[in-house]
Amino acid sequence: MKRDEIIKKVTQVTASVLNVDPDQVKPESNFVFDLGAESVQSIHLVSAFEEAFNIEMDSDAAMEVQTVNGAADFIAKYLSK
Repeated sequence: MKRDEIIKKVTQVTASVLNVDPDQVKPESNFVFDLGAESVQSIHLVSAFEEAFNIEMDSDAAMEVQTVNGAADFIAKYLSK
């Protein structure tokens, strides 16, 4: 999967889980500061990314990711395995 496809899917999942307009979700968006994610929503994001990309991520490491770009990079590593 190409990086732009990953970004697009991360954007869609993020908008859905955080209940924000997809146009608000930019590659540089911070999940907490820009998009208003709370801790419970962050856990839901990890689960939603795992489901959307059919991967199993290290939850602790995934919770360290703070931006859409960061999530795309993190997911790309799992997809390349």
